[in-house]
Amino acid sequence: MVIDPGRRRVVAGSALCLAGALLRPSAAQANSLNQRSIPRTGERLPVIGLGTWLTFDIGASRFDLARRRQVLEAFYAGGGRLIDSSPMYGRAEAVVGELVTQLGRASSTFSATKVWTSGRGAGIDQMNQSLALWRLPRFDLMQIHNMVDWETHLATLQQWKAEGRIRYIGITTSHGRRHAALEQALKRAEFDFVQFTYSLADRSVEARLLPLAAARGAAVIINRPFDGGALVDRLSALPLPGWAADIDCTNWGQVCLKWIVSHPAVTCAIPATTNPEHMRENIAAAHGRLPDAALRRTIADHVVRL
Repeated sequence: MVIDPGRRRVVAGSALCLAGALLRPSAAQANSLNQRSIPRTGERLPVIGLGTWLTFDIGASRFDLARRRQVLEAFYAGGGRLIDSSPMYGRAEAVVGELVTQLGRASSTFSATKVWTSGRGAGIDQMNQSLALWRLPRFDLMQIHNMVDWETHLATLQQWKAEGRIRYIGITTSHGRRHAALEQALKRAEFDFVQFTYSLADRSVEARLLPLAAARGAAVIINRPFDGGALVDRLSALPLPGWAADIDCTNWGQVCLKWIVSHPAVTCAIPATTNPEHMRENIAAAHGRLPDAALRRTIADHVVRL
């Protein structure tokens, strides 16, 4: 079982007492949900989604499955929609498909997965397998994972989009890799979405990729918003500055997420967790006030000095 690093532990009894209320957001909470438009269509997405790398790759343990179900319940209760996965993530797609079906949330989920193999035929087989695992007739977003054989898969995805088997086409990198190659791909072809790493620990995409995505009309999904947990692990031992309350943050994880999604080119960030309470904290970052440009600079400067 993957344990989320650097996040405060919550007394089990208190978490259970809070769960009922948190699973029923108030009208005020619902109205405070921050959403961003997908540039090519205007469709709106909540600014916080859910990643499944490592965290949903589990076996048949009833405890583990129930725990992931609680994560999804908290996610949906807070207004979440976009769930991101990949064949690379072991059993994550199968677990997501089973739990989304159990919860009856297929129609309200923005389903995002990836093709991660070489060759046209292998890509088609893999995407059909993903549809079966998710138990869906089509995906909202199919992404080319880490740019593997991207030109071959792009032609297939364009055909699938024309046939209505997917709604959007994307391309991804992770861990801050292959930025130059991704930049060239974005200049050569049209993608509805692009996904890459961005956090207070890794701001390398600010110079070129974020402006390019905006110029090319691509929605932006941010992976590794906590730098694999290391960033929040480091910050959580420190007191929250006073300005955190000005953007409705009660912990450093929310500060990190709100700093990311307040960038005008960012559509959605996808933190991953195995802990329902952490999911409630993460999805709360989709609500309330976001930092303006001046406060974004203050936050970044503060973290650099720590």
